[in-house]
Amino acid sequence: MSAAEKLRELLAQPEIIIIPGVYDCLSAKLVEKAGFEVAATSGFGIAASTLGLPDYGFLTATEMLYSVGRICQSINIPLIADCDTGYGNALNVMRTVKDAVQLGLAGVILEDQEWPKKCGHFEGKQVIPMTEHAGKIRAAVEARGDSGLVIIARTDARAPLGLEEAIQRGKSYINAGADVLFVEAPQSVAELQTIAAAFPDVPLVANIVEGGKTPEISPAELQKLGFKIIFFPLTALMAVTEVMSTCFRHLKAQETTVNFPGLMNFQDFQELMGVPKYLQIEKQYKE
Repeated sequence: MSAAEKLRELLAQPEIIIIPGVYDCLSAKLVEKAGFEVAATSGFGIAASTLGLPDYGFLTATEMLYSVGRICQSINIPLIADCDTGYGNALNVMRTVKDAVQLGLAGVILEDQEWPKKCGHFEGKQVIPMTEHAGKIRAAVEARGDSGLVIIARTDARAPLGLEEAIQRGKSYINAGADVLFVEAPQSVAELQTIAAAFPDVPLVANIVEGGKTPEISPAELQKLGFKIIFFPLTALMAVTEVMSTCFRHLKAQETTVNFPGLMNFQDFQELMGVPKYLQIEKQYKE
């Protein structure tokens, strides 16, 4: 069964799907080890970890696809890729989607922001015309062929144009063939309720950014409202950044890591990376 087929099976089940955001192979392997059934790449996290820059459209299509391809190869659970705007017009979207299929991705997120885009919880976002993005979604559906790749249409219209416009765009994108709808950054529980009521038969995404615009409510509450997917796109990035900052401050002040409590055991890290397996393979081929 392909990764896309596995994701579609999960979408068909009644339970809500909690999906952590990952930004490199290590974070993806930890998500898999923790028992999650799906992972999703964070464009914010990839920009920060590979370029040291904010999510302001600095990543090119080549850089993003290189990163998500490596991540996809490192795990055995379905991976959804944040593909920003598709990196251009409908033709560029087709190229991006075909590359995503070749990489073995389970799904892609395509948003309707103007390029260069911004993180969905930043200020100053602008969106392209609704009809243009609907055309890009149709192009994505055509480009995926019979692969089953899940197309997640995202609209960022709530901030610049209001919730009603975001809902109208969502309807247009679903009519264009998107499998899942992602209305970014609703600002209250009432807005989440309004979105769910407008799309009773559509798998919906709630995107929870700690400290962001969307209220942090429980998965059970979101499922009751009618949401199908909860992304936690920045949780791992923020956690790792805090732990590393604390570790480096400790090392600078103490000039040692003795008694620092936040380090993984070296043997456990070797297990995570598969060192025993590769030692055995190396021994096998030497003999």
